[in-house]
Amino acid sequence: MKEYRIESLIYYSKLTLDRAHILKDSTKDIQKKLDEYAADGWRLASTDIEDFGSGMYFYLYFERDKR
Repeated sequence: MKEYRIESLIYYSKLTLDRAHILKDSTKDIQKKLDEYAADGWRLASTDIEDFGSGMYFYLYFERDKR
C-alpha cells in the first residue's frame, strides 16, 4: 500500500530585467524539497504547475510505501 503527499510552492513575479528569475529561485527551492523528501523515503511521482497573473504555483506529488 502507498501513501501520498503534495507539496506546493508559490513564486511571484518581480520587477526585474531577469526574465528567468522565477526559474532560478524555484530550482533551488524545488531541489531542496526533493532532497528533504528523498531522505525520508519519498519518491517524486508527478508534478504540475499553474500560472496566475503575476505568479506560479508548483505542485510536487510524492509517494512511498506505507510504513
